[in-house]
Order: sequence, then structure tokens, then C-alpha cells
Amino acid sequence: MQYTTFNLEQFEPLKEPMFLGRSINVSRFDQSKFSYFTDLTEKLHSFFWRPQEVDISRDRSDWDKLNDVEKRVFLSNLKYQTLLDSVISRSASAVLIPISSLAEMETYVEAWSFSESVHSISYTHIIRNLLPNPSAVFEDILVNDKIIERAVEVTKYMDDLILHVQIYQSQGEGEYEIGGQLTTVNLRSIKERLYLVMCVFNALEGIRFYVSFACSFSFKERKLLAGNGTIIGLIARDENVHLSGTQTILNLWAAGKDDPEMQEISEKLKDKGRQILIDAAEQECEWAEDLFKDGSIIGLNAQILKEYVHYITTIRLNAIGMDSPYKVDKNPIPWISSHLVSDNVQVAPQESEISSYLVGQVDSTIKSGDFDSFDLD
Repeated sequence: MQYTTFNLEQFEPLKEPMFLGRSINVSRFDQSKFSYFTDLTEKLHSFFWRPQEVDISRDRSDWDKLNDVEKRVFLSNLKYQTLLDSVISRSASAVLIPISSLAEMETYVEAWSFSESVHSISYTHIIRNLLPNPSAVFEDILVNDKIIERAVEVTKYMDDLILHVQIYQSQGEGEYEIGGQLTTVNLRSIKERLYLVMCVFNALEGIRFYVSFACSFSFKERKLLAGNGTIIGLIARDENVHLSGTQTILNLWAAGKDDPEMQEISEKLKDKGRQILIDAAEQECEWAEDLFKDGSIIGLNAQILKEYVHYITTIRLNAIGMDSPYKVDKNPIPWISSHLVSDNVQVAPQESEISSYLVGQVDSTIKSGDFDSFDLD
């Protein structure tokens, strides 16, 4: 497979796998192999929002009411979320677009990547409103060992896959020296790396943000930083769609409904994939410990957050057919659910509580007699 932006070869697109098949020629949407990804794309499009539409003006006065521990927790989470969303918005396109073989998958990844870029912009919007010098916050990200450690764990899988795909597409199969080691590059080795990367994406979307989410929502529960809480709610809603995408891909592979070889790989690497999610959970628990090393905030502490991480990790593992090592079967933060389920709330974009938009609610059909009652003198 060699990537091209316009494949002149004629073939039956519905017989291609989701990834690493023939490059797409015409982006056809009159037919699709997996229409679910078209539905996810439409969902993300209907969710489109801009952080500037959320009123965060009151957050500045709330910020001055916070103590030093609360300010540290708030800013540390924003730094971490900024870095991770920067990684995802870049990596989703860089990793998956060059190997997508279905038009509906390519379009979904583009929508996924775009919504992540909106998230990154949102963090700047929040920080600029609170601090006179937001640059100081961003400059600290790349010197914060706790944040960098977690980002490196994520990106090493993605960078490895990107490099192998580039070698394969430019040089073909063979033995190559990579990082001082002789490595076999072929389609099978790339598919194995793709499986692990999808597990990384699954952990990113379903586990790695949730300590930060819980902290943001805890402030909103206390009627503080409501604008930030609303924006984080919108981000969490988007991430839930992205999570659904990664879960569906992994489950299609495991069930043998896409690429037969990916079914073999899913079984072979299941334990490694499971460990990726568990490692993400444990790093989130370490993050919770670091966040609250100087004290807790009202309604949250490190222990509660660790239990919550174990709880959602169990749900994420079970959703892709994997067993959980954790025994937490009850949500230790029950109030968080009201912030994560928001599709039924529909208000004006300018209000602080915005959580979704009405889409397609106006009947635009015009019939021949609709204007009979109008008198145009």
C-alpha cells in the first residue's frame, strides 16, 4: 500500500478494510461499509461549538475566591488537558488519515481531529480570561515532569507507527535499522502497531481526561467557575463520541467484521492492549496523588478520584471485551453523571449553560399552497 491523495485504480471500495487497504479515490457517501462512522461524523458536526460563545466573564471573580490548593489543581489540569488535546488533534490526522481505506473513516477522523483543535483553543480562552499572563502557564507545560511523563507514554506508540508507515510506503517491506536496532517492516508489523495505537486512543478518550473533568465539575457543583465547567462539559461530550469511535473500531476488529488479520492480531495482542488501558488508569491515579499533595478541595480528594478512575476503567475495559483488575463497581462520584450526560439540554449559544445545539429542527419544506394567505398589496 502506497498512500496517494487520488487513487486512479478502479476497485470495489466496500471490500476494503477500515485501514491499510487501497487508498481512497472518490469520497463516496451514497454507500458505506460502516455507516456508523458517518453517523458519528454527523453527530460531531451537529455538536459544533466555539468557546467564545460561552460566557466566562464571571469566572474571573470566582478565581479570586479560590485558595492556593484549588488554583494549583485547576491550572495543573488545564495544562495537562492542553497538552493531550494538542497531541490528539495532531496525531489523529497524522496517524490515521494516510492509512484510511474507507471514505466514512477518513471523514470521521477529520471531524475528530477538528473537534480536538477546538478543545485546545478552549483552554487558551479559559486561561486568558483568568490570568494577566497566560503565556507563563503554557510555557510551564514542557518543563512539568508529571505532564511530560504521561504525554511521552502516549506518543511513543503513535510516533512508532507513523515511522513504520512512512518507511513501508516509501521503501517497501524489509529489514531497517530503527533507533539502533534492526527492525522488520511489513504490513503485519504495521497492523500490530495500529492495534496498540487504537488502544492508546481508547485510553486517551475514555480514561486520561477524567480526573481533570471531575475536578472541573466539582467547582461547578459549588457554583464556581461555571463558564469553565460548561466548556469542559462540551469537551467531555465530544470525547464521548470519540470514545465510541475507538470502541467500535476495536470491537469490529475483534469480531472479525473488518480485516481477518486484525482479528488474529486483536487476540494475539489483547493482553498488551489491556495493559495500555490499565497503565493509563494507574498514571491517572498518580496524577490525582500529585494534584492533591498539598491538600484536598471540597468534595474531592486523591482517594475518591482513584476509585473513580478504577470505576470508569472497568467500564472501558468491559466495553471492548476485556476484564478489569479493579473491584470498584459503584460510582464514587455519582453527581458527575449530570455533567457528562447533556444532550437533552438545549439553550441559546450565548448562555453560560449551553450544552448542545438544535439541529434540523426547522421544517424547510415549502408546498405550493403555503403562501395562499399572504396578501401582497
